[in-house]
Formats: sequence, structure tokens, C-alpha cells
Amino acid sequence: MIVVLVVVMIIALIMAVAPVVSAKIQLDNFADELVREAEIAGRIGTETSTRAAVLSERTGIKPTIQWSRIGNVQLNQEFTVTLTYKMNIGFGEFGNFPVALTAKASGKSERYWK
Repeated sequence: MIVVLVVVMIIALIMAVAPVVSAKIQLDNFADELVREAEIAGRIGTETSTRAAVLSERTGIKPTIQWSRIGNVQLNQEFTVTLTYKMNIGFGEFGNFPVALTAKASGKSERYWK
């Protein structure tokens, strides 16, 4: 009887934590794709904002986005993006525990600005 109770509790814990792990993976991919867009465009602005909107719609998450710089980024200059997303680990009626997920990615511009 105790073994069954422990197994059920472990399964409940896994079911509560699995969406958080999935969201973290999506957030990491979100950051990587934003950085790649900025690398190709050579700037942080309209292109990256449009890409962020598309990714938000596709993934269903809308993180807070912070760039280390904005505007044109000269060839081989580095930049970073930090994404923050808050979600809850829920156990039904027993309560929710907020968790802040963070993803960070960096890249270098691939465009030369005259």
C-alpha cells in the first residue's frame, strides 16, 4: 500500500514538473532563434521583434526580452539576449509555486555596416 502511494506521488510530481522542463527547452530554442535572426540581419530592431512575435505565437509563451544592445551591430561585434518567463508548478488544490525560467544566448553580427 505504501509503495503504491509513493509511486502515485512520484507520478504526480513528474506530471507537475514536465511542463516546466518543456517550457525551458522552448525558451532556450526561442533565444537561439532570436540570436540567429540578429546575426543574419546585423541589427536588433524590426527583424528581431517580428521574429519574436512569430515565435511567441508558435510556442505559446511570451517571455520578457532584454538585449545587450539595440540598433545596428557591426561585423563581429558580440551581443546577448536574455529571456525571462514565469510559470507555475501546480499541484491542483494544494497550491502553485512560481518558477522563473531564464534563457541566455549570444552571437556575433554577420553584417558589415558602412
